[in-house]
Amino acid sequence: MVKRLTSILAVLLLSGVASACSSTGASPSATAPASTGASQAPLSSATAASVSGTITVLTNRTDIVDTVFNAKYVPAFKALYPNVTVKFEALKDYEGETKIRMNTTNYGDVLLIPNAIKPNQLASYFTPLGTVADLGKTYRLVTEQSFMGTTYGLPVVANANGIVYNKKVWDAAGITTLPKSPDEFLADLQIVKDKNASTKGFIAPYYTNYKDGWPTTQWQSNAGQISANAGFNISLYKNDAPWTAGQDEYVIYKLLYDIVNKKLVERDPTTTDWETSKGLLGSGKVSAMALGSWAIVQMQQAAVTAGGSADDIHYMPFPSQVNGKFYSNIGGDYKLAVNKNSPNQAAAKAWVTWFEDKSGFAFDQGGVSPRLDGKNPTQLADFTTADVQYIQQTPAPAGDEAWLGMIQDSAKVQLFDNTWPQRIIDAARGATNESLDKIFSDLNAKWKAARAAVKAPNA
Repeated sequence: MVKRLTSILAVLLLSGVASACSSTGASPSATAPASTGASQAPLSSATAASVSGTITVLTNRTDIVDTVFNAKYVPAFKALYPNVTVKFEALKDYEGETKIRMNTTNYGDVLLIPNAIKPNQLASYFTPLGTVADLGKTYRLVTEQSFMGTTYGLPVVANANGIVYNKKVWDAAGITTLPKSPDEFLADLQIVKDKNASTKGFIAPYYTNYKDGWPTTQWQSNAGQISANAGFNISLYKNDAPWTAGQDEYVIYKLLYDIVNKKLVERDPTTTDWETSKGLLGSGKVSAMALGSWAIVQMQQAAVTAGGSADDIHYMPFPSQVNGKFYSNIGGDYKLAVNKNSPNQAAAKAWVTWFEDKSGFAFDQGGVSPRLDGKNPTQLADFTTADVQYIQQTPAPAGDEAWLGMIQDSAKVQLFDNTWPQRIIDAARGATNESLDKIFSDLNAKWKAARAAVKAPNA
C-alpha cells in the first residue's frame, strides 16, 4: 500500500495524521542543530567495504517489499556494500505503527518520515542529512522535510498530482476531451454512468476508497493547483477561512461532495478496498480516482492482472484551469530518513544515498526522480500532451516552518487526515444530516480560532 502525503505531504508539506509523538513545544524560531552532511562522493570499493552493520528499513510498500526491494535492490546494494546487511519491515498501517514505535528509540535504522512529524520535531528523531543549500544542488524538494536550513529526509519519488482514469471507459462513453472545470468533470462522470448503465451494467464513475480512509486524503494534494499558487502553503497559515467559496479548499472538496451526492461513486462507500480498487480501475469497473502520479504504475500493473491493458490507464490534471492552462503540484512523496538513535549511522546513510542515487525506484514507479539530473518517467506523457504546468510549492520562510503544523494541532484539523474528507462523503451520501456549508463553516471556525490561539501571522 502506498500513501502520500504528501505530500505524499503528502506532497505539499501539509502535516498529516494525528501526531506520532508529543510536541516538542519548540517555537517556530527554534534553532536546528549543525548539519553533519550526508551527500556522498563516489566511493571506492575499499571505502564501501569499510562500512558495516545490519540495518532495518521500515517501508509502507507491502506490495513490492519482496518482489522489488528484497529481490532487486538489496542484492544491488550488497554488491557495493558487502559488509552491510539490509532487512526490511513492511508495515500495512505505516502511520499507525510508526506512531507507536516512535514513542521509543526503536523505529528502524532507516524509515519514511511519518506525515505527523512537524518541522520543529525533525531534529528530535532524525539525523541531519546536510544543508538545504548543499543538498539542493543535487536533489529536488530538499525543503519539504527541513528545518532552519537543515534537511532531514529526501523524497523517494517526486509526484505530480491529478486523477488516474481508465481511458478506454471514457473513450467508449464518447468523451474525447479533458474536463476543464469541476462542472465538466461531473458531467463526464454522469455520461460514463449513463452510458454503461444501458450497455455493460454498473460501472462506478468514481471510486472513493472511503473505507481505507487514506486515499481520501489524496484530494488535498491538489490544493494550490486551482489558483496556480506556488505560495499556497504559506497562504494557509495566514488565512482565517480557507474553506471559502472560490478558494482551493472549497473548490476541491465541493467537487468531492458533488460527486458523491450525485451518486457517481461505488454503490456502498463503506465496503471499499484499496487493493481491490486497483483491479476494478484496471478492468474498467471503475473509471477514475484522485491519486498522485505514484499510482499510475500500480494501476497499469493491476490492469494487466485483471485482463485489461496497461495502455488503458491514463492520467489527467485536476479539472480546473487558470488562464487556459492546467496546473499540477509537484512534490515529494514520503521522505527517506535515518533514525538518530541508530547505532549504524554510516550504513543507514549509505542506504539512503544509494536508494536516492542508484536504485531507480522513482523511474520504476512512474515518478519524477528526486535527483535533478534523474531520468523522467514515460507515465507522465499525458501531462506533456495537455501542456500541464508544474508548480513546486514555495517553502515557508526560515523561522515560519512550524506555523501550519501548530494551527492544525490547535484546530484538531489535520489537512492530510482522512477524518474530515470522510465527514464530507458521509454528508454527501446522506449518512448524516450535515450540509456542506455547515462543514465548511465549522472547519473555518476551528481554523480561525487556532490561528488566534497560536498567534499566527496575518496575510
